Amino acid sequence: MGLAGLLQQDAIIPAMKANSKKQLIQELSAKAAKLTGLSEREIFDVVLQRERLGSTGVGNGIAIPHGKLPQLGAIFGLFARLDQPVDFEALDDQPVDLVFLLLAPEGAGADHLKALSRIARILRDPDMVMKLRATQSAPAIYAFLCDDQTSTAA
Repeated sequence: MGLAGLLQQDAIIPAMKANSKKQLIQELSAKAAKLTGLSEREIFDVVLQRERLGSTGVGNGIAIPHGKLPQLGAIFGLFARLDQPVDFEALDDQPVDLVFLLLAPEGAGADHLKALSRIARILRDPDMVMKLRATQSAPAIYAFLCDDQTSTAA
């Protein structure tokens, strides 16, 4: 599953401002609500509830917060590059500056896991991470994330 199926160009935030993990989740929830038509509060609550189980800060300045919403029609992704890294209680204790929010319908079981796996695999690529951190252009970030099929197809 490529990220082009999860991500739309208007779901890229190239320079998000946030001072804390909670504020970051609020900002992500607000943008996701605008794009999905779902309640910002509901998205925020689902993502925060998942974070309470354990941080989705996977290390190397990357976080993949996620959650399931019953009213969502399809898997939805949103990518943000932060102006300044924030403490996300990541596994390696490093602040986070690249965030991929993944929302899935309640019954998306295997597809949700496949999408999480694909996102993690792409964001583990040091060249990809370097490109994402080096650009502030939403179209360029979108192209990097969606045109990545060749380098991670192995």
